Amino acid sequence: MAFSNFLIGALVVAALYFTREILVPIAVAVLLSFVLSPLVRAFQRMKVPRSIAVLSAVSLALAIALSLAAMVMIEVNQLASDLPRYQSTLGEKIHNLRDRIGSVGVLKNASILLKNLDRELKSPGSGDAETAKPSLSDGPARTPIPVEVHQPDPGASEALIAMLRPLAAPFTTTGIVVIFLIFFLFQREDLRDRFIRLLGSEDLERTTAALDDAGQRLGRLFLTQLILNATFGVVIGLGLAVIGVPSSPLWGLLAMILRFVPYIGAILAAGLPIALAAAVGSDWTMTLWTIALFAVVEPLTGHVVEPLVCGRSAGLSPVAVVVAASFWTWLWGPLGLLLSTPLTLCLVVFARHVDRLQFIDVMLGDQPALTPQQTAYQRMLTGDPIDAIEQARSFLKKGTALAYYEEILLGALRLAEADAAQGRLDDVRLENIHETVSEIIEDMASHETAEGNASAEAPGKKGKIVNIDARKLGKPVFCIPGLGRLDDCAALIVADALKREGINARVSGADTEIDAGNAETICVCFLEEVSEARLSFTVRKFSRRAASARIIVCRLGNQFEADKEQRSDDVGPQSLATTIAAVAKSTSVKTRREQ
Repeated sequence: MAFSNFLIGALVVAALYFTREILVPIAVAVLLSFVLSPLVRAFQRMKVPRSIAVLSAVSLALAIALSLAAMVMIEVNQLASDLPRYQSTLGEKIHNLRDRIGSVGVLKNASILLKNLDRELKSPGSGDAETAKPSLSDGPARTPIPVEVHQPDPGASEALIAMLRPLAAPFTTTGIVVIFLIFFLFQREDLRDRFIRLLGSEDLERTTAALDDAGQRLGRLFLTQLILNATFGVVIGLGLAVIGVPSSPLWGLLAMILRFVPYIGAILAAGLPIALAAAVGSDWTMTLWTIALFAVVEPLTGHVVEPLVCGRSAGLSPVAVVVAASFWTWLWGPLGLLLSTPLTLCLVVFARHVDRLQFIDVMLGDQPALTPQQTAYQRMLTGDPIDAIEQARSFLKKGTALAYYEEILLGALRLAEADAAQGRLDDVRLENIHETVSEIIEDMASHETAEGNASAEAPGKKGKIVNIDARKLGKPVFCIPGLGRLDDCAALIVADALKREGINARVSGADTEIDAGNAETICVCFLEEVSEARLSFTVRKFSRRAASARIIVCRLGNQFEADKEQRSDDVGPQSLATTIAAVAKSTSVKTRREQ
């Protein structure tokens, strides 16, 4: 299976490479159809016939493109006419800079050394020079007569063909893109139905969901990127105009276009304006202001505005964007670089709905590769409490410690229990899990939960969980692990959760206090698989050791989910919240009896 997948992938890449002359215009037309489809639908909602709506949308897009191209040509001609003046200014500034830096003689001596080496390499050797000297017997030296061959001046038709030949390929590609675009917009629904039939007519729901997901994501991506990049170009153009850089509209338009290139587009757009500012300004002030403009606007747009506006609309991880840019540039050249993000986005969206392509979504998608429970469990296996503690602190910024215990930490321990039941965990890994859980709980001891703060501000407020002042309890609640090392972890979690609810809970020293008769509530924590007979035996054992104590069995593992219908109602708490409620009820009853 792996070899066949690799072979199919290699054949697909080879087909994409050798048919790029045909596929690139088609890909551009398909992506442009996603951009113009909302405009066509808007025209149709205004009761415009579909044919006129399509032609109007394409004509409007061509008019905008031609207007921008005309503006570029005007600005380029203006810049070309001023280049000689800019060249002299830049040469003078470089000469002054060289004189200042060269006062120590480094650049000057290096230049002289390179010139001498070049002269030595070009000059003939001494032996060659002696043989090259004419002898007296050879007679007078003859001077060679230079001969020049001139081509006849081309005619008007040849000159016109030579001028239009470089423009043939771009205009041909543009014409093919426009033709494909018009046909795609005319036959959009028909092509959609044929694509569904080709991919999977037997599963219309999944195929339709994949197409809708791809269309929505591409629409959001293009719209937000177009608005953001246009705004970026306008800000750059206005900023350069205020600074005094010539042809500022040209550089603003160039910045807008190049920013579609991931990561390096803004850097490329900044190069020419900075060089021109260095050539125009009488000093380096204009250059520094231009650098500052790009250094402020690009990070502000990319790291502040774009995440707020776009969110995660692209659906790609940052690594996927870089890898996609490199791959499509190698495959299709500069156009592949511009198309890399939308093409990869389509691939990831389809992979999300196709089982055999799930690995593409895992590798390139923006969804986390592991669930929070799996991440915490993986850190436990490696004995790395630092990352697990960071995950807990990140969760506490938007949640509570009790929610973290219930959703993340106990979920990770249930995964560990499933592996332990199959014999996959040795003593070393079990010890790593216990130590990691202990350090997480110790680090979280300084964090207050939102429920604790709310109860401190409003002590009269009643809820599902009863908060009891530990000073009113005569004796603490003892949390006892059931069987193995994972049960020790569960006991630590339950004890800390009870403490956060104002209940005096302990783990260490429980056996001594129970034997001394000082225990009124005993909470036995099971995470590993345990039978009903074992539970009954555990209850009887602690009842003999502490006859007056109430025994609460807390069953937090996975093994009880499969036989819910077979269990009786009085099986003890099955979650952290019900455990806290049961212990709180037990301690409150005993407190009322004492009063």
